Amino acid sequence: MSGIYARRSYGRRIAVVVASAALAASSGLLTAPAAQAAMPTPVSASTARTYLSQLTVSTEGSSSGYSRDKFPHWITQSGACDTREVVLKRDGTGVVQSSTCAATSGSWYSEYDGATWTAASDLDIDHMVPLAEAWRSGASGWTTAQRQSFANDLTRPQLIAVTDNVNQSKSDQDPGEWLPSRTAYRCTYARAWVHVKHYYGLSVDSTEKSALQSVLNGC
Repeated sequence: MSGIYARRSYGRRIAVVVASAALAASSGLLTAPAAQAAMPTPVSASTARTYLSQLTVSTEGSSSGYSRDKFPHWITQSGACDTREVVLKRDGTGVVQSSTCAATSGSWYSEYDGATWTAASDLDIDHMVPLAEAWRSGASGWTTAQRQSFANDLTRPQLIAVTDNVNQSKSDQDPGEWLPSRTAYRCTYARAWVHVKHYYGLSVDSTEKSALQSVLNGC
């Protein structure tokens, strides 16, 4: 879970869709605005099924000793930009940043619930595989440097900007306990989850594996 903003009720929020249709001229050629970026594409469903079969299945470990501080996150990526701001820029449309790299405007579509937001404060950066879940699945034995790399991984499908309340409801649950309410995204979610766990050599428990198999078999 990556919530850094206070929980808000949905009742006092209005999701606003902002569209941009400007054309830019460059070197005499007209080009359309860049399409919205997204987190790195996870492996295919067939590859995810293969990866899942290769993961160690074991009873989930203890949370004893866990602390988010053991996963240094939102580290500086370049200049004044930390990991959170890089993901907000990547996952948004028309994102404008201040001199300190803070997102001051833009539009963000939350894949988990289908909501669109125009204030960065309404977004959390979710760790696809939550930090506490990783700890219980093998990361407790990693070095701090390894945990930092995991918590700030921009190369694998591990970080995504989503509605803050939704991220907070996910907390540190695995797919056996929680899946996005937007069913159209569940296949991508399962592929990403397995991709990350396989890359980092993390284990799965039997309920988690069964839930992932069910989703992937329907992809």
